Amino acid sequence: MAEMDTSGGGGHKKGPGVKKGKKLSTRVDLTPMVDLGFLLITFFIFTTTMSQPTAMKLNLPKDTDKPEEQNKAKESGALTLLLGGKDMVYYYEGILAPDGSNFKSSSFKDVRDVILNKKKSTKPDDFVVVIKANADATYKNTVDILDEMTINDVKRYALVDIFDVENQLIKATEGSATNK
Repeated sequence: MAEMDTSGGGGHKKGPGVKKGKKLSTRVDLTPMVDLGFLLITFFIFTTTMSQPTAMKLNLPKDTDKPEEQNKAKESGALTLLLGGKDMVYYYEGILAPDGSNFKSSSFKDVRDVILNKKKSTKPDDFVVVIKANADATYKNTVDILDEMTINDVKRYALVDIFDVENQLIKATEGSATNK
């Protein structure tokens, strides 16, 4: 609390031999102010809503022991997207041809058209997208392609490991693109 010394004399005597009273400085005790500060900090911490983490919802299939109960996809309805380096997307429809004739490349700007064209030409129950990431693909590219699945309302898609043949085709395509 604030204290002030108000003692020091009853009268107002002036003249020789009269001692002046010492003027004492005021002293303010800030202990209650510190307590109030901590109470306010505690109040605001407890009443603030914490930000919710943003996450993407993935619907995963149930695990089954029997192979005949697993989710199967028709070859005609499958679209395989291969994520490569330098923001490139490689794709093929159905099964990869032995000579690689159906292996095509695209950028992330044009992959939406590829997905929509395949979706239009396939029955909804048969349409599935298989996503495979190369070692050169970035995490951002994987998130971007998952966003494309959400934007294009693709219900069935799978993240799968890439095959060696597909890796070799990607390297050959990237190598021929740098030589040009």
